[in-house]
Amino acid sequence: MAKQPEALATFAAAARKDGKKPDDIGLEATAETKPLPDDPAKKADAATKVLREGVLKTDQGADEAIDSLTDRTRDL
Repeated sequence: MAKQPEALATFAAAARKDGKKPDDIGLEATAETKPLPDDPAKKADAATKVLREGVLKTDQGADEAIDSLTDRTRDL
């Protein structure tokens, strides 16, 4: 099954093309728009920490958990 392109990657590609989505980006991911690999457990942990901080209003380590994830805008 083909993967769909990630929205952030599609927006970034369009921004690099003067606001027009490149013709090669359609319903299937390209090398530029494919989902980034990351451990689902790390994603779940980061999401849990973000939600806990929002509810408890205390530091739960969300920033560090988020920074440990792959980030298309930071890492590429």
